[in-house]
Amino acid sequence: MRPVLWLIGGTSEGRALIKELAEFPIDLYVSVATEYGASLIEPQTNVTVMAERMDLAAMRSFLKEHKPLYTIDATHPYATIVTATVQEACKAEACQYLRLVRPAAEGGDYITVADFHEAVELLNSVEGNIFLTTGSKNLPDFVGVTNYAERIALRVLPMESSLKMATSLGYKNANIVCMQGPFAQDLDIATFKKVNSKYVVTKDSGKAGGFDEKVAAAKAVGAKLIVIGRASEERGGDYAEIVAFLKKALL
Repeated sequence: MRPVLWLIGGTSEGRALIKELAEFPIDLYVSVATEYGASLIEPQTNVTVMAERMDLAAMRSFLKEHKPLYTIDATHPYATIVTATVQEACKAEACQYLRLVRPAAEGGDYITVADFHEAVELLNSVEGNIFLTTGSKNLPDFVGVTNYAERIALRVLPMESSLKMATSLGYKNANIVCMQGPFAQDLDIATFKKVNSKYVVTKDSGKAGGFDEKVAAAKAVGAKLIVIGRASEERGGDYAEIVAFLKKALL
């Protein structure tokens, strides 16, 4: 009977790991939150993709039924609630947990704030247009920015739900870009320049998330980059370390 692995998350390095594991003599279950996330995963003969948001009870039930040898958490660095829930489920069901960590930025010419509330306070103390690259989940936070509908342009995933959220909150259609990243520096430059961005707000998404390109693009257009800091430094392995571990354990 082939070993079972469970991978959670829809990050670019998570998708790369799925392709890598397609060559392994295993059965791989992959959990993503949405059908859109599932559509980005290339079909593999040994991979079963599940598109659903799972709470603690659902995760524990899955672990009990399928008994994976390893659970690999490849969620985004800012998906802290999901990571905490996966860790709790694995601990409760005695399943070995592996965290695929996206290395944080090493510092640069940008302002780091502790959270979205602090970012809003900062933006209310300055003038000029703002470009958000923080995704749809935190759009409600930025309605607290003075004259936000006029000042803010934003980029979200090409999903109907993301666009509906933005427009329902009062963001203007003309200021909404729906695209799948990560993005090349030239595209970031053109996007920031089009709306005359004086401030660009982003997360520390690391190299895999196109963070370096955003830093360079903001500098190129003369915009100040504001970075939402990570909640804490995570423990785990980077992509190469996780692959090396799994090769040694499974091949």
